[in-house]
Parts: sequence; structure tokens; C-alpha cells
Amino acid sequence: MRIHNIYVDEQGETHFRDIDIEWDSEGDFSKYSAMLPATGVIFRETSGDYDLDWHPAPRRQYIVNLDAAVKITASDGDSRIIGAGEVILVEDTHGKGHLSKSVGGKMRHSIFIAVPI
Repeated sequence: MRIHNIYVDEQGETHFRDIDIEWDSEGDFSKYSAMLPATGVIFRETSGDYDLDWHPAPRRQYIVNLDAAVKITASDGDSRIIGAGEVILVEDTHGKGHLSKSVGGKMRHSIFIAVPI
């Protein structure tokens, strides 16, 4: 399993990379990662005309898109569409931040899972 990650470098620029989830164990028809720490869960509904200007993430968190996509642009100019069912770990809590925009005018439901720094 692979997830998206946006992070900030020492100059305050944001960039994307992919993170491969490592499997810790296997069971009946499933593989499991190690349990990761979390500090809270937020459910979010975002309007279909969402277009947020440059901003850092408010906290380090996983974002799980449930039913629609979001386009995220890093300050280095790279952009990705994070689709329904995909996960991104946002870690750009300082620096230039990123842009967030709805895709296709669709309302988006997502889950934010806050994680310790």
C-alpha cells in the first residue's frame, strides 16, 4: 500500500513523496501494518467550490478522502489529485504551505486523523 505525503524542507518549500506502508503481520486474507499513534479524529464535509489559498497544515495528520477528490499543489509547483479512497499524510505545518481545491465541483467527505509530531 502506498500513500501520498506532503512535507516541508529546510527552506520552507513543500514537496510530495510517496510512502510505502510496511506490513507487520498477516492474518486470514489480510495484511496489517503496525498500529500507529493518533491523537484525534475529525470528520469533514467540504463544499464543491472549495478553493483555498496558500496555507500550512493546521497539524500533522492523515487525510482519508471518502467520496471525492481534492487537488493539492505544493509550493515547488508539483500538484496531485488525491482521489476517493486515497490517503495523504500532511506534514507541512510551517513554511509556504500548499493550495487545496475541489475537483469536478463535487462535495467531499473526508476524515482527518491527527498524529503526534
